[in-house]
Amino acid sequence: MVFVATSDAEGRCDVGPRGGTPGCVTVLDEHHLAIPDATGNNRLDSYRNILANGHAGLDFVIPGRDTTLRVNGAAWITAEEDLLVRLTPVGKPPKTALVVRADEVYVHCPKAFVRAKMWRPEAWPRKEDQPTAAEVALAHQRDPDLTLAEVEQDQRDSLLYRFD
Repeated sequence: MVFVATSDAEGRCDVGPRGGTPGCVTVLDEHHLAIPDATGNNRLDSYRNILANGHAGLDFVIPGRDTTLRVNGAAWITAEEDLLVRLTPVGKPPKTALVVRADEVYVHCPKAFVRAKMWRPEAWPRKEDQPTAAEVALAHQRDPDLTLAEVEQDQRDSLLYRFD
């Protein structure tokens, strides 16, 4: 899993997860990585920011490992077919991909994962004690006409009927 951090021309930040099977991020050469665009929530915040700013920060997280790999550098979006055919984490080439030039690469300290007991399920908060994703979405939308059942159904539908 990799978290992609970007900012727009005014410095407003966005970070979003990208993930897939091992190898979902492709090393193109000694200095460049490619992350295929996969179906998701159809928000384009990262892509808009990259068009405006031209930079991204990546933080790779591997389950069970306390360290993360950080990569920062120039970034751009490509639809170059020769490159896209190399990126098939879901069995077919994506329509676009994010390419990042690795200007800075370093391993990040494990202290946050150790303190959070990230890989120790017995230390995790109980699911019953946390709001569901639908409850969070409903509270965030502040629409008095929207019901929890509608938000839950919308979330189920988004997984069933998303665009490939």
